[in-house]
Amino acid sequence: MPLSELSPLGRASVILPGMAWTQHLRVGDADVFSLTDGQFRLDGGAMYGSVPKVLWERGAPADELNRIRLRINPLLIRLGGRNVLVETGFWDQGGEKFEGMYALDRDETVFRGLSDLGLAPDDIDLVVNTHLHFDHAGRNVTLTGEPTFPNARYVVQRQELHDAQHTHERSRASYIPGYIDPILDAGLFDVMDGEHELLPGLSVLPLPGHNLGQQGVVLRSGGQTLVYVADLLPTLAHAPYPYIMGYDLYPVTTLDTRKTYFPQWFEEGAILATPHDPDVAFARLEEGKRGGFVLRPVGRAEQANTPTS
Repeated sequence: MPLSELSPLGRASVILPGMAWTQHLRVGDADVFSLTDGQFRLDGGAMYGSVPKVLWERGAPADELNRIRLRINPLLIRLGGRNVLVETGFWDQGGEKFEGMYALDRDETVFRGLSDLGLAPDDIDLVVNTHLHFDHAGRNVTLTGEPTFPNARYVVQRQELHDAQHTHERSRASYIPGYIDPILDAGLFDVMDGEHELLPGLSVLPLPGHNLGQQGVVLRSGGQTLVYVADLLPTLAHAPYPYIMGYDLYPVTTLDTRKTYFPQWFEEGAILATPHDPDVAFARLEEGKRGGFVLRPVGRAEQANTPTS
């Protein structure tokens, strides 16, 4: 479906016909599409850290190996005639054993999502790597080791690029040089130091905690705000402040970052896009009954009250 045929849909989230996951959101002058690169599973205990299983399994039932279902959710932002891809997808060169460990299911791919929108990898102008873990940046390169998006600059924080090249026992399993070094060698990384505006209304924002160099993406247009929150908030169920992943290298920093930005995003009425929720593309923060926040999906209930043109 060509982008020109899509209606401006205000703040409603619409699942596009013929595309099982891809959802469209109009944010001011920007078209935003939640894509997917398939489903995978991770250990539920690791995903919820110190939160007891009796609490987290209510919304995230585990399989026989204690793994919960997750999804890889890249974001395409169309703004000012530019195509910006946030995240590239799950590493595709790990082999059968690697994919079996994570129960990887390519029910859809980021490439199919782009193709259904009339786009090819050559059409991407900017790639934002929120961080360089294999489930977020693994599709940076092709099977032959070439940049997947050859006309794009790849945006990463300097701290994250350094940490990816200087791993330790807690971090090295998350980084694979095969999708990092070719981008370095091609000189395609645009290295950021902190907050930076990429395009008018589109910025990267440091969100440390999961690691020190993680960044989110903030879109502000037409009085509306959308934030791609990276692994600061991997799924909707992680919205309560204590629901912090065991994978986070700096969990107290994660807590501080959440307490800094969640109230701001709540006051703005910002729409949040998470990287791994298996069922929901877009959501807003609401105040929780016991303090803190929960997330409410942006979906059909809002569509009914949102005019289209």
